[in-house]
Amino acid sequence: MSNVTSQNMSLRSLLTLNDNDLKEFVCGWGAAVINVSITFPINKIIFRQILEDVPANTAFKQISREGIRLLYRGILPPLCQKTLSVSVMFSMYEGCKERFQSLTNNDVLTRVLAAHFAGTAEAILMPLERVQTLLQDWRYHSKFKNTPHAFKYLLKNYGVSECYRGLVPIIYRNSCSNLMFFLLKEKSKQLTDEQESLLTSFINGALIGGVTSTVFYPINVIKIHMQSKIGGKFEKFMAVTREIYIARNRSIVSFYKGVHLNCMRSFISWGVINASYDFLKQIMFV
Repeated sequence: MSNVTSQNMSLRSLLTLNDNDLKEFVCGWGAAVINVSITFPINKIIFRQILEDVPANTAFKQISREGIRLLYRGILPPLCQKTLSVSVMFSMYEGCKERFQSLTNNDVLTRVLAAHFAGTAEAILMPLERVQTLLQDWRYHSKFKNTPHAFKYLLKNYGVSECYRGLVPIIYRNSCSNLMFFLLKEKSKQLTDEQESLLTSFINGALIGGVTSTVFYPINVIKIHMQSKIGGKFEKFMAVTREIYIARNRSIVSFYKGVHLNCMRSFISWGVINASYDFLKQIMFV
């Protein structure tokens, strides 16, 4: 009887949120808020490159002609999505890792499972990413007034499922990039004996984020092409990959159109996020 009680208590402790979970969430949220406002214009240029298959200067000219009024069009979804996503990413990964470590001594399995759970949890927020894609696409400028209008249109005409178009590449991207990011982050802390300053934290985050986003950049290309469509049959991941490959003259390099700006944006973004997160964590966990 005591063993059953002990197991129930153990299961309850694994499923119950604790103070550390909340603190990790707050640290991730604060770091993400700072970063979104800085990198949104760069992200919009990259998006236009991906969608139109044009060089950076052409995308920049297009957005410049549209004017400052439309520059931050679509920022509300990423502001909501990114802040929640980064919060979930850090809190879920750290929380799951802590819990899995109490169940198994296999560090690799622990990190893989934690990254996958965190990535899948982040994917719940993808309707915000879906609407951001539509609002940034020039073909829908006259169709959608703002974020609520876009959501209302999708839900009224196509239902909740349309908000999750492109779910598979997002889960792939989130899980794999989370694993790579946290493994490299933990390794960097070992190399610096966990004596990181704000500057080294920024540099480490920038380098790790830049590398990670570059490695998984083609998945974003596939995701955007899936989400730029409204209605119709949901396309399979490999079918869209083949479609893009053929449309771009069977060139693997074409999947990296816009990667230079993306790397620069990720360098700045993840440098800011990592430094802000580590700084907030020092305050929250004193």
